[in-house]
Amino acid sequence: MTDEEILVGYDGSADAEVALAWALAEATHSGRPVRLAYVFEWLTVAGWLGPGVAPGVWPDETARREVEGLVRRAAGEAAARHPGLTVHGEVFDGPPALLLQERSAEAGLLVLGSRGHGGFTGLLVGSTAVSVSAHAHCPVVVVRTAPDAAPAGADTGAGGAAPAGGGAEAGGAAAPAGVDAEAGPVVVGVDGSECALLALGWAVERAAQRRVPLRVVRAWSPTQYRSQGFDPEEAAATERASLDEDLAPWRETFPQVPVEVEVSTGSAGSLLLAAARGAQLVVVGTRGRGGLRGMLLGSVSQQLIQHAPCPVAVVRER
Repeated sequence: MTDEEILVGYDGSADAEVALAWALAEATHSGRPVRLAYVFEWLTVAGWLGPGVAPGVWPDETARREVEGLVRRAAGEAAARHPGLTVHGEVFDGPPALLLQERSAEAGLLVLGSRGHGGFTGLLVGSTAVSVSAHAHCPVVVVRTAPDAAPAGADTGAGGAAPAGGGAEAGGAAAPAGVDAEAGPVVVGVDGSECALLALGWAVERAAQRRVPLRVVRAWSPTQYRSQGFDPEEAAATERASLDEDLAPWRETFPQVPVEVEVSTGSAGSLLLAAARGAQLVVVGTRGRGGLRGMLLGSVSQQLIQHAPCPVAVVRER
């Protein structure tokens, strides 16, 4: 067990409830405490989307108490459902991305929903998403709601009505995308870069904790070998040998984890999206080389965060 917290971006929205559910499941494996962080940029938000009535004059203590009550209830309900876990809640004021990045320095993992309301409006749109994922001081997991999931707070027999502010009760959260694939593999993109190797180690540990297979994807391009005289079979064998070398210490450390390897030419984003189907988690480093170059600088990162059918973990060096 480690005392490093799992920090959850929480605002009471359906997507935040899904992120919380994923974080609690992760905590059952790791034993880490969980902290809900409600971050609201009070002075610049265009319209109040938090719990209760809109604040009249800032600072509005009534609105503040509503937010604190929301977080306190969510943390209490989560702790009641998971008596072996420590769950806290806290409210912060300021720019969400900046505060989450700062708080991540003291966390072991940061978990976010793909969208929210209140302090998380637009959190994963454009540059803010890249900023949180690329500059947090710990791994970041982005959890999307399954497209066909029942609305959070619907009468599923486990949860009740949504609380004020439109969020779901913690017991009635919609399912995360890919949550049915709890026996599915953990997928990781590896290109030999330092960040990718960190992602590989993180992914192997998660697969071992969950007792599921690991699927390792390596994308490469024939243009890497043009100057050497291109032999497709020889190039593929070189890439596979390099990947086997990266995997060797982890196979030795976790011999119980089944490993499936895919070495293919093509788009890293497309290969990882295809591999993510049926997976419970896809893991990447903050930046790579070769097939994963620019992973968090453009289309590939956004492709995974917005379209992967399972949670996406972004791992960086602390």
